[in-house]
Amino acid sequence: MSARDARRMFLAAQGLCDDPARPANLRAVAKLIDRLGFVQVDSIQRVERAHHLILGARLDGYRPALLDRLAFERRALFEHWTHDAAYIPVSLFPHWKLRFERREVEMRRKRWFKTRMGKDPDAVLARVHARIVREGALRARDFERSLARTSEGWWDWTPEKTALEVLWHSGRLAIAGRDRFDKVYDLLERVFPDAHAARAPTREAHVDWACSSALERLGSATPSELAYFWGGIGVAEAVAWCRASVERGSAVAVKLAASNGARPVSGFAPHDWQARLRRAPDPRPELRLLAPFDPVLRDRKRLTRLFGFEYRFEAFTPAAKRRWGYYVLPILEGERLVGRLDPRHDRERSTLVVERVWWERGVRATAARRRGLARALEKLAARVGADSIELPR
Repeated sequence: MSARDARRMFLAAQGLCDDPARPANLRAVAKLIDRLGFVQVDSIQRVERAHHLILGARLDGYRPALLDRLAFERRALFEHWTHDAAYIPVSLFPHWKLRFERREVEMRRKRWFKTRMGKDPDAVLARVHARIVREGALRARDFERSLARTSEGWWDWTPEKTALEVLWHSGRLAIAGRDRFDKVYDLLERVFPDAHAARAPTREAHVDWACSSALERLGSATPSELAYFWGGIGVAEAVAWCRASVERGSAVAVKLAASNGARPVSGFAPHDWQARLRRAPDPRPELRLLAPFDPVLRDRKRLTRLFGFEYRFEAFTPAAKRRWGYYVLPILEGERLVGRLDPRHDRERSTLVVERVWWERGVRATAARRRGLARALEKLAARVGADSIELPR
């Protein structure tokens, strides 16, 4: 399979070949998230939070209130962990039941668990859980911090905040809402009663779902890429699934070529991938700005193989050591990643400020391309509520 074919299948599966000007309503956003599988949640607001940028890159008319309504009014989404925190369709909740016990075991082994929870973590967990049972939904700030222990920053969690996270990861609590992005925790059975009552799948059924659904969303993949997609199974399980799928005829083994001329790698694709490729719509010509945590970008090794594009998130890199910038958005044009830019939303001036723009080697900044970038920036400014755009000289 050529890198171009793999790239086209991937972009089509990720909703980036569809018309972004189609109506953006609750149904459209729910359908899009179901298609993506999940949308990663992130707190950085340099431009806008990543989950909103991911959806906005695919729907021009998307607004954050749509996601909030789906998650917190209709309860169509739940928040939990894939490779990171994410909004996930609630129809998939039974598969997360297999993770809950394992997640608590994993967390209890961490050194930070012992340092943050103190000498009697079970007592802290029981106390926090009992208070939510009694009082209802609470935030971490609703638990008093000792006067002798003031906050030292974002990651300075109190024992109660740590307990809330452990109870959430282990499936005893759910995220019932957000208050200025602070999590509001409540009992899982109160927030998602039907999902709480649903039976968990067998391990075999879970592995089959995890691999088949990942392959649908990736178009083609190596076993490690399938395992990494949901973050819930091991590579050995994905390898066994791939072999069994080839034997029963639902998948085929392929050599996945690299766009940068590197040696092909062994992978797998749906048995009818060539027919799917013929049916796939052509990539859209307009330029789109992708969030740092867009699903197209998050697997860096795969990104390099498919697009020949190297990307590193540098928000936590000291400024002097950054190659690009704090919150760099790659520029997608058709099926190519042709450049990147470093924007920030100056909320006091209601201005979208672009610090720098870089075009990839061999990409000319033609007048047509600059016009396309201007239109993409206008869409982004409208989405984040900026009244003007400031470009670098």
